[in-house]
Amino acid sequence: MDKQRLQEILSKFPTLHIAVIGDYFLDRYWKVDPQRDEPSVETGLTAYQVVDCWCSPGAAGTVVNNLSALGVGKINAIGFIGQDGEGYELTTLLDKIGVERTHLIETNQRVTPCYTKPLRDEIEMNRFDLKNHTATPPSVETELIAAIQNVVDNVDALIIMDQVSEENCGVLTEKVRDYLIQLGRKLSKPLIYADSRERIHCYRNMVIKCNEREALEACGLYDGTSPTLDIVKRCGLRLAEKTERPVFVTMGERGQLVVDLKNTTQPTKHVPAIPVVGEIDICGAGDASSSAIVASLCAGADCEEAATLGNLASSITIQKLGQTGTAAPNEILTAFEQSS
Repeated sequence: MDKQRLQEILSKFPTLHIAVIGDYFLDRYWKVDPQRDEPSVETGLTAYQVVDCWCSPGAAGTVVNNLSALGVGKINAIGFIGQDGEGYELTTLLDKIGVERTHLIETNQRVTPCYTKPLRDEIEMNRFDLKNHTATPPSVETELIAAIQNVVDNVDALIIMDQVSEENCGVLTEKVRDYLIQLGRKLSKPLIYADSRERIHCYRNMVIKCNEREALEACGLYDGTSPTLDIVKRCGLRLAEKTERPVFVTMGERGQLVVDLKNTTQPTKHVPAIPVVGEIDICGAGDASSSAIVASLCAGADCEEAATLGNLASSITIQKLGQTGTAAPNEILTAFEQSS
């Protein structure tokens, strides 16, 4: 891919309409000043002093944040939040980036998931997680499916962001997932793309993306060690045979493996990472990659080109320390020029 082709793909992003269904989290950051530690009068334990705090949309929210930064024209959020302060903060942030959230269901039967990340000397301490640990109510599942039905005929892509580890406690319950699989079986459009932390092996009839560990776990081959490229290829091929759609496997500093069984001459393609120098923060890199991959595919890119844009986007975000970063088109062009 040359610069002209990259610009051609990026130029189409403002014309796109993409919906993101998934687990919308609030990412909350606390900057702790170690020089201000003081003992608690009541307990004698150290009371850490927060001197700054900021928030950003997390999980599915990170994806919509990245899509917005990429210049995607219209973005729909589909999911749920609680009737709580975290939900208020999250919707305020989504409004700032222009996300359409008519189908972001507000319910008193759920809490808004939140990752609170204290930073001490710029290093992340133990995280505090607020999540739902009970099953998503059937009434909320029904509303979610109705929301998908409402937008599916009008979007270029539907991104599935399955973040919650606890089965049936998030947005992508078995019932909602099965409905999406049926859509993928019946429809050639829109593009349906899934990224799942724990259950990528459950998705069918759609493009899927996972990291190398998730790919190996899905195939029962993960042993705790770094896999060879041949093993990753074997797992990628098995996943592609199951889903009957392209598969993207991110491999950190090794880049991405793309599997497309329609390409009979070269069904697997290794797309190298973009070199990065200095300290990095990988938080949100996978979401940045997913956003760029989907937008690129909708803009007419082939799988290898889409993976290249995914690598460019993640190479930018990992250099933005202490935040869940994004990548803008001008940053992608600069990174491409510097790596060429």
